[in-house]
Amino acid sequence: MTSVPDNFRPLDGRAPRLITPPGATDCHIHLYPRGHEAEPDGLAIPAWAEPEDYRAYQRWLGLERVVLTQPNAYQANNAALLKGLESLGPDVARGVAVVRPDTPEKELLALHRAGVRGARIMQLPGGAVGIDQACAVEARVRDYGWHLMIQFNGQSLMTYLPVLEQLKGPFIIDHLGKFMDPVAADDARIDALARLMDRGDVWFKLCAPYESSLTGGPDFEDVGAVARRMIHHAPERVIWGSNWPHVGVPRTHYPDDVDLLDVLMRWASPAEQQRILVDNPAELYGFATP
Repeated sequence: MTSVPDNFRPLDGRAPRLITPPGATDCHIHLYPRGHEAEPDGLAIPAWAEPEDYRAYQRWLGLERVVLTQPNAYQANNAALLKGLESLGPDVARGVAVVRPDTPEKELLALHRAGVRGARIMQLPGGAVGIDQACAVEARVRDYGWHLMIQFNGQSLMTYLPVLEQLKGPFIIDHLGKFMDPVAADDARIDALARLMDRGDVWFKLCAPYESSLTGGPDFEDVGAVARRMIHHAPERVIWGSNWPHVGVPRTHYPDDVDLLDVLMRWASPAEQQRILVDNPAELYGFATP
């Protein structure tokens, strides 16, 4: 198994055009530290990705804070996530773990003390906890003030909408809604997402457009129209994530990380970029004001 640094350009390579503000936060990455093999029922790990690898990535893109997302490889074993949180430190890192309805209270408390602030729901192949358990998991983490981070194929949104409407606590619509294939910004399902966001505790994450876009980078225009609508509809509840190290695509199809950041210049105004990269993550994850 290889290590991740050779997957992105040297730090003296092309720099982003977007100058990130102080406190810029990457709200979605995965770590695969050596010594933490995939669970028997988890997805394979194609490359190691250590905390020090991500620190180099942060410096390259001008990022300061990060949210670690539990990888599908580890299913409900959050040990690698905890290791990453400890290594990166409480001033700059938070986590989203996998929690099941029967996760012991002692484990929840340990996760919270380590910096976990959300539970992952993954209604796609390889996911550890599906949307059928979302209400039970939400009830389990509610007293800790956590949110759910929910990923599914947006094409099936109307099927999942009754569950989403039952949730009593905050949740994130992950990966731009992950419409596979993309839909127009005036699609009825996008209208439904906008109504969900009108609740005041539903968030929308700009992340991994390369996974669903058919037009591709650097503009990702077929998903960009939906991104712009959500940003303009509720700029105070939109966040951004890189999805580094992009293990869901073959190495020959890795996205251009600079494009993934610079696309915000086409989707959002400078004031909206400040909210998306700094203010909104600080509110959702409890980071100090820069």
